[in-house]
Amino acid sequence: MSDDMLVKHMLGEASPAEQQAVEDWVAASGDNSRYYDQFRLIWEQSKNLDIAGPADTDAAWDRFMNRVAREEEAEASASARRTIPLRPSYPLMRVAAMLVVLIGAGWLIYTAVNGDNDNMTVASADKVLKHTLPDGSIVTLNRNSTLAYHGDFNRHSRNVTLSGEAFFEVAPDKSKPFVIDAGNTSVTVVGTTFNVKSRKDITEVVVESGIVEVAKKQKAVRLMPGQKATVSAASDAPVAAESTDVLYNYYRTNEFVCDNLPIFRLVSILNEAYGVQIEITDPKLATLPINTTFRTQNLDEILDILGKTFKDQMRIEHNGKKIVLKSR
Repeated sequence: MSDDMLVKHMLGEASPAEQQAVEDWVAASGDNSRYYDQFRLIWEQSKNLDIAGPADTDAAWDRFMNRVAREEEAEASASARRTIPLRPSYPLMRVAAMLVVLIGAGWLIYTAVNGDNDNMTVASADKVLKHTLPDGSIVTLNRNSTLAYHGDFNRHSRNVTLSGEAFFEVAPDKSKPFVIDAGNTSVTVVGTTFNVKSRKDITEVVVESGIVEVAKKQKAVRLMPGQKATVSAASDAPVAAESTDVLYNYYRTNEFVCDNLPIFRLVSILNEAYGVQIEITDPKLATLPINTTFRTQNLDEILDILGKTFKDQMRIEHNGKKIVLKSR
């Protein structure tokens, strides 16, 4: 799927066949869906840019292209080991550059490089990224996630928009609540630590400390430490529950902590973290409890440990792109 085709789709200039091709591509994988969301976010923000003064766009373009070249060089020299994967193509920097050419807005390049624009966007792309906001709050973005906020953030309000997943360590300020717009969900806090994941039509918020309000339209729930809320496109209100594990923290700690958890829960996180398709063929295997901490980023090592731990009950097979857990 080319970036040109995605732009045609967003402009409404694609033919019916091209529109269907884009929709099929987005639905084909989580990576495609996340990329499309990030592409659309940059596209929407590029339309709202305020071209407020002259800019040395030629110099900005040179800086921008040097930055792209550095990213490509780093990507080319990355290890081919099977670790939590780097995205093989479509760096967001290229997307931004292409959008600039298409809409004729050199200001987007200038402001993205110099950081003086009204709309700030931070994209993690292929690696976990830690970003400090102007108020001192710290945001850790998981891979393929995007955070956007206005240039006057913390002057009168603290509002951000999240696409993907991030862990927030919010600096306390009772006069200016911290508000996150994540898909169909609004998250409001004063000073606390919590995780927000917004993927496709589901948003999940897990609280570590403080009090967090999660709302959809006019319906809201308040979460205490150790609680979580789930908001789906089909529901009319957030659903609160106790958080049963800390696997949401894997991208910050580089650990998969399993405290007597069923295998199916670990498998769901491994599929997300590594972009793979692990299937469990027997319901009895899905509920086998795991009580260990995986301190490795290598998927093969994790699977090897699982195979040895449950050697009498389970065998692991590689079937094309699938990894299948079968009963013995």
